[in-house]
Amino acid sequence: MGKIILASSSPRRRDLLKKANYEFEIVPSPYVEDHTRTDFSYEFIESLAYNKAAAVVPLIKEDAIIIGADTVVVLDGRILGKPGTKENAINMLKYLSGKTHSVVTAIAVINTKLNQTKTTTVTSLVEFENLTEEQIRYYVEKYNPLDKAGSYGIQEMPAGYIKSFKGSMENIIGLDTEVLGELVKKF
Repeated sequence: MGKIILASSSPRRRDLLKKANYEFEIVPSPYVEDHTRTDFSYEFIESLAYNKAAAVVPLIKEDAIIIGADTVVVLDGRILGKPGTKENAINMLKYLSGKTHSVVTAIAVINTKLNQTKTTTVTSLVEFENLTEEQIRYYVEKYNPLDKAGSYGIQEMPAGYIKSFKGSMENIIGLDTEVLGELVKKF
């Protein structure tokens, strides 16, 4: 099958793969994402995951399985990406407060030996409690979620922030390893 390459420097994806007992190497993708687009489509998110994996192909000199992934938070048809600033993080969390949103992760797996690609998406739902301004500011100051889609990481949220979720917790964190395993088996 070849070695497995994770085309991501995400510590959350790395930890999920380790927890699932994958043996893999990390080669961060040089692909530069388009952060200006805010309208959601499954085709767009799958293209991001594919482009991340495809950008690593020329960097690998042997047969490999290359995994690219992209996770977005979607509310009202809009993508809520990584906030980048504390002010943006606060505004995103205010927007998510008291509402149910989707967390969508696209996974692209490229088998360089077979020159084949398999892609899929996983969608989970997360409902936030009605958050106070104080809760939001506390979370942003304490957890600094500037590199997280939607301005939060569910695995670190204090009690009283998340009302419920449906679907895969791993997907919400950044990569459903069970779905990934099914994709890899297709080769």
